[in-house]
Amino acid sequence: MLLRLPLVSKVRDRWRSLGVSVRDGAVAVLLVALGFLPPLAEIGTRLGELPIRPLDALGITSGLAMTVPLVLRRRRPALTLAVVGAGFAVQELRGYATFASVGLLVALYSAGAYLVRFRWPVAALATLVYLLLAAGLVAAGSPATPDAYPLFFVALASAWLVGAWIRDYRASEVERRRLAAQTALVAERERIARELHDVVTHHVTAMVVQAGAAQFVASSEERVTANLVAIGETGRRALGELRDLLGVLDPERRAPMDRLPTLAQVDGLVEQCRAAGQPVELLTEGAQPELGAGRELAGYRVVQEGLTNALKYAAGSRTVVRLGNRPDAVDIEVSTFGVPTFLGAGVGGSGRGLAGLRERVELFGGTFHAGPRPDGGFTLTARIPVGEVQ
Repeated sequence: MLLRLPLVSKVRDRWRSLGVSVRDGAVAVLLVALGFLPPLAEIGTRLGELPIRPLDALGITSGLAMTVPLVLRRRRPALTLAVVGAGFAVQELRGYATFASVGLLVALYSAGAYLVRFRWPVAALATLVYLLLAAGLVAAGSPATPDAYPLFFVALASAWLVGAWIRDYRASEVERRRLAAQTALVAERERIARELHDVVTHHVTAMVVQAGAAQFVASSEERVTANLVAIGETGRRALGELRDLLGVLDPERRAPMDRLPTLAQVDGLVEQCRAAGQPVELLTEGAQPELGAGRELAGYRVVQEGLTNALKYAAGSRTVVRLGNRPDAVDIEVSTFGVPTFLGAGVGGSGRGLAGLRERVELFGGTFHAGPRPDGGFTLTARIPVGEVQ
């Protein structure tokens, strides 16, 4: 709770905004200032418990050696540990007492957290040096009990292990964020591919069908002209939807939600298919409930994909679009009946559309089904439930 206070958060953010050298330098300066305060000397780290010797030039040097190198504790953790460890050894063997000895714990933590190469050799060498120091203290007549040395070693090793745990935790966080970013990138690519498929496939299919139909009416100038006009209108509509789609995908500006296709524009899809020569009926039941922009777009894409598939695989067959509006949902059905009578206009597909539609509809808690009819036709159905209007 304390970390969430505005003043504490502000100080913390300000501290994190400083450079690494500045922060480590501040820690070193603080320990230098506190290291030689007589009241704190009693709580400093002392191992041998030799008789306390008054500070002299060597004692001050050893104290500075345990604090000043902490400026490099992240950039040169092994060097920092070596210098701080040497200063600590001098203090213990000579019997000085300063709070600066706490710097050894900081150096060990930093080595565990920031040392990249030769981690185990450095740990082994530090252990060997500690054993030599303990032997030297015993030889110097240290009054410490034999169990003091293993306990102190555990404390020093704990500082290293805490640093190592922090290192592993940060590495796992970096990996987690990398995987999350990669997953988000893949999802965004799939979303873009799905939107491009829905927008481009329908209009291009209609244009291909209209161009194919022109071959059979070449003798009728009026019908050829009508087909060419329909192709032009379809192309302009495709370009318009592509511009809107690219606007939605542009991260630099707000998505124009009011310009995204809705179920109210289904009649335009139907007219476009009729212009391509597809006999399409539109049946609407009830008053449409409020769905929200996302669900509206999903419903529109369901109808669009159904009509696209009708143009691809059942060109010339009777096609019916039913919109069943309910208070709690909208039921959509696109059906083709019988064997196609308009030959030669089929256009191959990738299979991406139906899979993308299922994912899109189920995202909103709806249901989706697509399959053949007994008479050789095909039916696509979807239910899009009413949700919270954004």
